Amino acid sequence: MLLEHAKILFAVRASGEIAGRKKFQKMIYIAKKLNFPFQEKFDFHFFGPYSEELSLRIEELVNMGFLVERAEKIGGYVQYRYSITGSGEEFLKMFPLEEDFPFLKPCFLDMNEKSGRFLELVSTVLYFESLPKFAVTEKIHSLKSKQGYTEEEIDRAYEYIARLKELYKADDDSREKIRM
Repeated sequence: MLLEHAKILFAVRASGEIAGRKKFQKMIYIAKKLNFPFQEKFDFHFFGPYSEELSLRIEELVNMGFLVERAEKIGGYVQYRYSITGSGEEFLKMFPLEEDFPFLKPCFLDMNEKSGRFLELVSTVLYFESLPKFAVTEKIHSLKSKQGYTEEEIDRAYEYIARLKELYKADDDSREKIRM
């Protein structure tokens, strides 16, 4: 159980800070699809893949004082920012994740530079990756019509996924080490 919490903390530390609950969810989902061993179960929800387990773990990390959740008003809504605390850093010392995941930090830094909207699109493409591209595009236009994703944005999402897989995909040895 605590290892799963540590993995989430490690992702936040690797990112520096994550702005937005939706973005946090998408980053973990994308990393999971890249074979980083996050164990949370994801289902399709309003904004794409969503994990109730991940939401609960984040809440637990905040309650334990390992993660800071800051609310800030942006326009007409509240956005939450997440960063690791000193206690969280101390907790992470019990788990040598950096040695086992050399690509996690650059991967999370890369994703953290992207907008939540774009990561929502990327995670949706990955959720339906078993379908042909034309079917995924139809699903995006149907399920995500309010976002108004263009063909160019969908193409960029596919290109980004290919780049992530080329640069950061975790190998079987890394996955096995971290499950222990």
